[in-house]
Amino acid sequence: MSHQPARRPFPEPDIAVDTNRLWAGGLATAFVAGLAAAVGVLIVRDIAGVKLQEPSTLLGLTDSLAFNYAFTAFLLALAACGIGHLLSLTTPRPRVFFTWIVGLVTVAAMVVPFAGDASLGSQLSTAVINLVVGLAVASLLSAVLSRTVVDAERTWQEP
Repeated sequence: MSHQPARRPFPEPDIAVDTNRLWAGGLATAFVAGLAAAVGVLIVRDIAGVKLQEPSTLLGLTDSLAFNYAFTAFLLALAACGIGHLLSLTTPRPRVFFTWIVGLVTVAAMVVPFAGDASLGSQLSTAVINLVVGLAVASLLSAVLSRTVVDAERTWQEP
């Protein structure tokens, strides 16, 4: 009498993640996000002359708004890389979930400045900076994930 293992109704997907390249791309994305935030602050504050109020959601490590904004964007981009990695290994259609998660976090980051007492110019400027950072993270990490995650369904490679 031979014993055959029970078959699963849905076979496990064959997923390969080039972890080193994924996290190198995530680190590069984090640097871009940080630079986008810092440059946004410098443009708005120093060139446009808008007085920015430090959002309460920033990590306040120093007295420099540009550094705090950049460092927060850097860490959030690394967190997004981790989410993309996790989704790649655990969910069907990870690209769809990743796009929704990053998109909704970006929208939330754009709305939060309007809850404070800052001037409208400051609120709009902060929302635009957050939009640019969110778009950079979404586009760069999607591209990184499409080149470092390979699965039978090609869920990261589809447009």
